[in-house]
Amino acid sequence: MEYLVEIKAKLKPGLLNPEANSVKRSLGLLGYKQVKDVDTEKAFVLTIEAKDEAEAKQLADSMCRRILVNPVIQDYIIKVK
Repeated sequence: MEYLVEIKAKLKPGLLNPEANSVKRSLGLLGYKQVKDVDTEKAFVLTIEAKDEAEAKQLADSMCRRILVNPVIQDYIIKVK
């Protein structure tokens, strides 16, 4: 059976996020002074062939730990649909 898996990865709290800081600074320069904070996250959407939802989630978790995210500096959430 095929499962649609969504993975969202973001930097762990307390780590510097230069991309978010650059976006916030650029928004301010463009006149969007209302923006007080910016955070970024990366999303992956995978279609996984698995026998059940648990296996799809386990496969996605394995992929995250091996290649998709850096678990030392990033947290991630997996949603199977």
